[in-house]
Amino acid sequence: MIRKEEVYKIGLFNKPHGIHGELQFSFTDDVFDRVDGDYLICLLDGIFVPFFIEEYRFRSDSTALVKLEGVDTSERARSFTNIEVYFPAKHADENPADEELTWESFIGFQIEDIHHGYLGEVVDVDDSTLNTLFIVNYKDNELLIPAQEELITDINPDKKVITVNLPEGLLTIDQTEEV
Repeated sequence: MIRKEEVYKIGLFNKPHGIHGELQFSFTDDVFDRVDGDYLICLLDGIFVPFFIEEYRFRSDSTALVKLEGVDTSERARSFTNIEVYFPAKHADENPADEELTWESFIGFQIEDIHHGYLGEVVDVDDSTLNTLFIVNYKDNELLIPAQEELITDINPDKKVITVNLPEGLLTIDQTEEV
Protein backbone atom coordinates (compact mmCIF):
# COMPACT_ATOMS: atom_id res chain seq x y z
CA MET A 1 0.00 0.00 0.00
CA ILE A 2 1.33 3.44 -0.95
CA ARG A 3 1.38 5.94 1.93
CA LYS A 4 1.03 9.73 1.65
CA GLU A 5 4.55 10.32 2.99
CA GLU A 6 5.99 8.24 0.11
CA VAL A 7 4.59 10.53 -2.62
CA TYR A 8 4.21 14.20 -3.47
CA LYS A 9 1.70 15.96 -5.67
CA ILE A 10 2.91 16.98 -9.14
CA GLY A 11 -0.32 17.91 -10.87
CA LEU A 12 -3.86 17.16 -11.94
CA PHE A 13 -5.47 15.27 -14.81
CA ASN A 14 -7.90 17.65 -16.50
CA LYS A 15 -10.05 16.07 -19.18
CA PRO A 16 -9.79 13.40 -21.88
CA HIS A 17 -8.11 14.28 -25.17
CA GLY A 18 -9.30 12.41 -28.24
CA ILE A 19 -10.93 9.00 -28.32
CA HIS A 20 -8.01 6.72 -27.40
CA GLY A 21 -7.74 7.46 -23.68
CA GLU A 22 -5.22 10.29 -23.62
CA LEU A 23 -5.53 12.71 -20.71
CA GLN A 24 -4.65 16.38 -20.45
CA PHE A 25 -2.23 16.71 -17.56
CA SER A 26 -1.44 20.03 -15.83
CA PHE A 27 1.76 19.61 -13.85
CA THR A 28 3.80 21.70 -11.46
CA ASP A 29 6.87 19.42 -11.61
CA ASP A 30 8.15 17.61 -14.73
CA VAL A 31 9.97 15.01 -12.62
CA PHE A 32 8.26 12.21 -14.58
CA ASP A 33 10.30 13.35 -17.63
CA ARG A 34 13.61 13.86 -15.81
CA VAL A 35 13.98 10.58 -13.91
CA ASP A 36 13.41 6.88 -14.47
CA GLY A 37 9.86 6.69 -13.17
CA ASP A 38 7.62 4.51 -15.31
CA TYR A 39 4.43 5.32 -13.46
CA LEU A 40 2.31 8.05 -11.95
CA ILE A 41 0.18 7.68 -8.85
CA CYS A 42 -3.43 8.83 -8.78
CA LEU A 43 -5.50 9.51 -5.69
CA LEU A 44 -8.70 7.50 -6.31
CA ASP A 45 -11.32 7.37 -3.54
CA GLY A 46 -8.67 8.14 -0.91
CA ILE A 47 -6.29 5.41 -2.11
CA PHE A 48 -3.00 5.97 -3.96
CA VAL A 49 -3.08 3.84 -7.12
CA PRO A 50 -0.09 3.53 -9.51
CA PHE A 51 -0.64 3.65 -13.28
CA PHE A 52 2.09 2.89 -15.79
CA ILE A 53 2.72 5.56 -18.40
CA GLU A 54 2.35 4.21 -21.93
CA GLU A 55 3.46 7.48 -23.53
CA TYR A 56 3.32 11.24 -23.10
CA ARG A 57 4.06 14.39 -25.03
CA PHE A 58 4.38 17.96 -23.90
CA ARG A 59 1.92 20.65 -24.99
CA SER A 60 3.62 23.47 -23.06
CA ASP A 61 5.96 23.89 -20.11
CA SER A 62 3.12 23.06 -17.71
CA THR A 63 0.81 20.71 -19.66
CA ALA A 64 1.21 17.34 -21.33
CA LEU A 65 -0.92 14.68 -22.94
CA VAL A 66 -0.53 11.38 -21.08
CA LYS A 67 -1.58 7.88 -22.13
CA LEU A 68 -1.88 5.49 -19.19
CA GLU A 69 -1.68 1.73 -19.58
CA GLY A 70 -5.17 0.21 -19.56
CA VAL A 71 -6.94 3.50 -20.30
CA ASP A 72 -7.92 3.05 -23.94
CA THR A 73 -11.20 4.91 -24.40
CA SER A 74 -12.43 8.43 -23.82
CA GLU A 75 -15.07 7.01 -21.44
CA ARG A 76 -12.41 5.35 -19.26
CA ALA A 77 -10.25 8.52 -19.44
CA ARG A 78 -13.21 10.65 -18.36
CA SER A 79 -13.15 8.85 -14.97
CA PHE A 80 -9.73 10.51 -14.38
CA THR A 81 -11.08 14.07 -14.79
CA ASN A 82 -9.83 16.31 -11.94
CA ILE A 83 -7.86 13.48 -10.34
CA GLU A 84 -4.76 14.53 -8.38
CA VAL A 85 -1.48 13.08 -9.69
CA TYR A 86 1.45 12.18 -7.45
CA PHE A 87 4.99 10.92 -7.95
CA PRO A 88 7.08 8.58 -5.74
CA ALA A 89 9.45 10.63 -3.59
CA LYS A 90 12.13 7.91 -3.81
CA HIS A 91 12.44 8.44 -7.59
CA ALA A 92 12.44 12.23 -7.34
CA ASP A 93 15.79 12.14 -5.53
CA GLU A 94 17.50 10.35 -8.43
CA ASN A 95 18.10 13.59 -10.34
CA PRO A 96 18.01 16.67 -8.11
CA ALA A 97 16.37 19.71 -9.67
CA ASP A 98 19.44 21.85 -8.95
CA GLU A 99 21.37 19.90 -11.62
CA GLU A 100 19.93 21.87 -14.53
CA LEU A 101 21.45 20.95 -17.87
CA THR A 102 22.85 23.90 -19.80
CA TRP A 103 24.57 24.05 -23.18
CA GLU A 104 27.87 24.62 -21.36
CA SER A 105 27.35 21.24 -19.67
CA PHE A 106 28.33 19.61 -22.97
CA ILE A 107 31.82 21.16 -23.06
CA GLY A 108 34.27 18.28 -22.67
CA PHE A 109 31.92 15.73 -24.24
CA GLN A 110 33.27 13.60 -27.10
CA ILE A 111 31.40 13.71 -30.41
CA GLU A 112 31.03 10.48 -32.38
CA ASP A 113 29.34 10.20 -35.77
CA ILE A 114 27.61 6.93 -36.62
CA HIS A 115 29.37 6.89 -40.05
CA HIS A 116 32.77 8.51 -39.36
CA GLY A 117 33.41 7.50 -35.73
CA TYR A 118 35.22 9.78 -33.29
CA LEU A 119 35.24 13.42 -34.40
CA GLY A 120 36.66 15.26 -31.42
CA GLU A 121 35.89 17.03 -28.18
CA VAL A 122 33.38 19.82 -27.67
CA VAL A 123 35.58 22.78 -26.72
CA ASP A 124 32.83 25.40 -26.71
CA VAL A 125 29.15 25.96 -27.50
CA ASP A 126 27.86 28.86 -29.60
CA ASP A 127 24.32 29.61 -28.44
CA SER A 128 24.33 33.24 -29.51
CA THR A 129 21.81 32.53 -32.29
CA LEU A 130 18.72 30.38 -32.64
CA ASN A 131 20.89 27.63 -34.20
CA THR A 132 23.08 26.40 -31.35
CA LEU A 133 26.40 24.91 -32.47
CA PHE A 134 28.87 22.55 -30.82
CA ILE A 135 32.41 23.80 -31.49
CA VAL A 136 34.53 20.68 -31.86
CA ASN A 137 38.31 20.33 -32.10
CA TYR A 138 38.42 18.18 -35.27
CA LYS A 139 41.86 17.29 -36.69
CA ASP A 140 43.36 20.47 -35.22
CA ASN A 141 40.62 22.56 -36.84
CA GLU A 142 37.38 24.03 -35.56
CA LEU A 143 34.32 22.06 -36.68
CA LEU A 144 30.85 23.51 -36.12
CA ILE A 145 28.18 20.87 -35.55
CA PRO A 146 24.52 21.89 -35.29
CA ALA A 147 23.14 20.92 -31.88
CA GLN A 148 19.82 19.82 -33.35
CA GLU A 149 17.68 17.07 -31.93
CA GLU A 150 17.26 15.41 -35.34
CA LEU A 151 21.05 15.01 -35.71
CA ILE A 152 21.72 13.71 -32.19
CA THR A 153 21.02 9.98 -31.88
CA ASP A 154 22.26 9.47 -28.31
CA ILE A 155 23.75 11.31 -25.35
CA ASN A 156 25.60 9.26 -22.73
CA PRO A 157 26.21 11.59 -19.77
CA ASP A 158 28.18 8.93 -17.84
CA LYS A 159 30.74 8.44 -20.61
CA LYS A 160 30.40 12.07 -21.78
CA VAL A 161 29.70 11.02 -25.38
CA ILE A 162 27.29 12.57 -27.88
CA THR A 163 26.48 10.35 -30.87
CA VAL A 164 25.36 12.16 -34.01
CA ASN A 165 24.20 11.25 -37.50
CA LEU A 166 25.65 14.06 -39.61
CA PRO A 167 24.39 14.77 -43.12
CA GLU A 168 26.68 13.56 -45.89
CA GLY A 169 29.24 16.18 -46.83
CA LEU A 170 29.19 18.17 -43.58
CA LEU A 171 32.70 17.06 -42.62
CA THR A 172 34.12 17.96 -46.05
CA ILE A 173 32.20 21.20 -46.67
CA ASP A 174 35.17 23.42 -45.77
CA GLN A 175 37.84 21.33 -47.45
CA THR A 176 39.13 22.68 -50.74
CA GLU A 177 41.60 21.07 -53.05
CA GLU A 178 44.92 22.82 -53.47
CA VAL A 179 45.91 23.38 -57.08
